[in-house]
Amino acid sequence: MEKTDKRYGAYVQILKEELIPAMGCTEPIALAYAAAKAREVLGTLPDKVSIEASGSIIKNVKSVIVPNTDHLKGIPAAAAAGIVAGRAEKELEVISEVTKEQIEEIKEFLATKPISVKHVDNGFTFEIGIRVSKGADYAKIRILNYHTNIVLAEKNGKVLFEKVVQGEEETGLTDRSLLDMEHIWEFANTVDIEDVREVIERQIRYNSAIAAEGFRGDYGANIGSVLLDMEGNNVRTRAKARAAAGSDARMNGCELPVVINSGSGNQGMTCSLPVIEYAEELNSGEDKLYRALVLSNLIAIHQKTGIGRLSAYCGAVCAGAAAGAGIAYLCGGDYDDITHTVVNALAIVSGIVCDGAKASCAAKIAAAVDAGILGYNMYKRGQQFYAGDGIVTQGADATIRNVGRLGKDGMKETNEEIINIMIDGLC
Repeated sequence: MEKTDKRYGAYVQILKEELIPAMGCTEPIALAYAAAKAREVLGTLPDKVSIEASGSIIKNVKSVIVPNTDHLKGIPAAAAAGIVAGRAEKELEVISEVTKEQIEEIKEFLATKPISVKHVDNGFTFEIGIRVSKGADYAKIRILNYHTNIVLAEKNGKVLFEKVVQGEEETGLTDRSLLDMEHIWEFANTVDIEDVREVIERQIRYNSAIAAEGFRGDYGANIGSVLLDMEGNNVRTRAKARAAAGSDARMNGCELPVVINSGSGNQGMTCSLPVIEYAEELNSGEDKLYRALVLSNLIAIHQKTGIGRLSAYCGAVCAGAAAGAGIAYLCGGDYDDITHTVVNALAIVSGIVCDGAKASCAAKIAAAVDAGILGYNMYKRGQQFYAGDGIVTQGADATIRNVGRLGKDGMKETNEEIINIMIDGLC
């Protein structure tokens, strides 16, 4: 692909927009970001907080530990952390610099200040609204559609900033409809590595560090360590375990940042860490690893474009299929190998639901990566799933569109039922 091709610049920019650092699960961090911004607008520590959140936000914040809070969980904890210790200019690293004294202040704020949480359904899958007040003064922040997309800032009735939003369009981001499998393949093979070096190098460094911490520590259900103990030390097991270990740490209070993909740290680790593991095993070298990661990341983003940021469809499935494609590339696979790997993987595990961020995400990641590796090995051995096999249809892009339809439209009621179950405290 020539640099003059409009897709070339768009693909580079998409990687820069998506592969960004975040500390902790991105939904509570988005809430902490909104809270920090609200306090910044108010100009003082509030004495009352009101939060409105869509069901998918509630689902993804309910059960995950907020980093730098001494293992606090939930929406009030995320908001309190942002208000007391957040630095809004750091966006998804908003609570990356919290002192021990501030942790105690966060706990005191939670214990002494009223924080209300309301489930809202205004037609947005991703919605956070936060109002902070001190006496008669108040400030309000609203985020829609993706984690840092502030669409309203208001103080004492005066609108300081407002962005018009058309439905669930991700305004302000590069057009993701330019992504397709053929051009992603071409771009990965021809991109000037210097154009993507910074984002890919950071992904390798950050995500490898948190995976190592996941193996060292005692996080969640320790899925990464269980896999190694259960299945041995072959590269296929290590690839699954490395991604799972990163999730073990991230979902359970580790304070290291990750580089995300499609708004998700779990997806960022899933589409990168197995590829890195295979590259080390195969001595692939830097150039081939970087190209494999470009391929994997863009395929993951391509799949998630049709589904949306939040859904009842587990995003690890998309990232695991993408990791399978990156591994196929490292193993010498051609375009047909890549596309059939993705289709095969999606045919295997597209039934996994997202019931929020928590320890079991690591196990789902392992299953998704396993499906990606199996998808490649199937095709290598002359086996594949064919058009008409369930949601599989002719061509990878068409199958990806089917998955998007399933995840965004078909699973709306599933998502609502999952949210209702969680809100009712039945799980």
